[in-house]
Amino acid sequence: MEQRPVPGRTAEQATGRPDVPGSPPRAAADPRRRIPRTDALLHDPRLSAAVDRLGAQRVKAAVRQAQEQARAGGIAPEQVPLTALDLLPGTASGLRPVINATGVLLHTNLGRAPLSAAARQAVGEAAGPTDVELDLATGVRARRGRSALAALRDRVPAAGAAHVVNNGAAALVLAATALAAGKEIVVSRGEMVEIGDGFRLPDLLVSTGARLREVGTTNRTTAADYAAVTGPDTGFVLKVHPSNFRITGFTRAARTADLVGLGVPVVVDIGSGLLAPHPALPEEPDADSELRAGAAVVTASGDKLLGGPQCGLLLGREDLVRALARHPLARALRVDKLTLAALEATLTGPPTPTALALTADPELLRSRAGRLATALAADGIDVRAVGSAATVGGGGAPGVSLPSAALSLPEPYAAVLRTGHDPVVGRLEAGRCLLDLRAVPPEDDDRLADAVRTASPRAGAASPGTARRAEDRGRQAPAVAAEPGARPAGAAEGERGKGGRYAGRTAAGRGPAERRP
Repeated sequence: MEQRPVPGRTAEQATGRPDVPGSPPRAAADPRRRIPRTDALLHDPRLSAAVDRLGAQRVKAAVRQAQEQARAGGIAPEQVPLTALDLLPGTASGLRPVINATGVLLHTNLGRAPLSAAARQAVGEAAGPTDVELDLATGVRARRGRSALAALRDRVPAAGAAHVVNNGAAALVLAATALAAGKEIVVSRGEMVEIGDGFRLPDLLVSTGARLREVGTTNRTTAADYAAVTGPDTGFVLKVHPSNFRITGFTRAARTADLVGLGVPVVVDIGSGLLAPHPALPEEPDADSELRAGAAVVTASGDKLLGGPQCGLLLGREDLVRALARHPLARALRVDKLTLAALEATLTGPPTPTALALTADPELLRSRAGRLATALAADGIDVRAVGSAATVGGGGAPGVSLPSAALSLPEPYAAVLRTGHDPVVGRLEAGRCLLDLRAVPPEDDDRLADAVRTASPRAGAASPGTARRAEDRGRQAPAVAAEPGARPAGAAEGERGKGGRYAGRTAAGRGPAERRP
């Protein structure tokens, strides 16, 4: 770009440096003069739209970072606007969406159940003012979450009433506080479980003011064991489904139906949130069956096999559930309107991503894996379709293996995919990075493939914003692949099992120890 002289000023005065005879004009010699000004960049329609979405402070920071890259010679001045856009997050939240290719359907570290499209739409519509506690017909206060509670009762016909709190542990805490504070809770030693992240069931229950009365042994507890200690000082008998481990061999456990004649309520914590029997999970307890067997109250999580938002479900006898809902602690544990909206849409809407993943056809998974592997191999990527084994996760269906398919890539892909612009989390097995397709919706296959291409060494110095610009052009992302032969995942919750390890760990830096499912 030609530099025009300013009237009354010499070239030396204009540039601050004397011109060297025979040298090119100063502007041509120093491309940094072409770096756009901050105010000009903020008027770029793309960055202006980002200000509306993310706020001016975050956009200005990205602009300045891009300008610094140009000043250091890392990018051309003309690349500053796109680089600034690439540096911006997709949303104002620090949470980043990821593709769950671990083979764990309900991955706790990844937020457990992904919401259905219907639930996401319901959350968006509920974000503004709603009639969450208002009867529009009469203009007077109405019961909070009434339509969601009605939908929950419709799905569990044996329940006389339902209540919702903020998570599964809160449901059990509310039941213990309202029904057994200052009294005993009778529970089998074999069901005194750790529920995750270092929290243990005994500690949780004792914190409510109740006393625990353990009966039986780790591997065998009979109805007679419960009957021997149940009396006037018993608040309730508790049965807990040990959903994240299995005890096999010389074992025995009392059934709910065996305990209903003890003269005290029987509370059953089924954990995983299965509302009715499921053919793929014949040993997993469900709420409707437990209530029909005589349970007074059933507690469960909403973000596991139900496939909904994080919440705790209480279902059972109308008098007891109403008492729980009116307890002072219930006010501290209540859910917001967004959770209620997502829960109702989950209960009344189409099958959830969790339900679809649970019933996915292994042949279709193998076909997807083969198709993806063929396309990526054509791009020169070391990839093959392999057989895999997925798990439910989320503390549900321990020991259940779901036949699946995966893309097998060199181990270094794990860290690159995980830290990419569109993160993909897989797992490591036998020195390879596996991207299991069970929990990857088919509509994300292109998105997954693009992420793998971007992570490939052949991508060279491609900008980390390639995936974002692909999204902006309306492209979606790919998933994972499979074919018989690979060692089963066996891993639950991103933790090790049967030789597989969480792809969040690399050879150079191993992550935290993982527990076996």
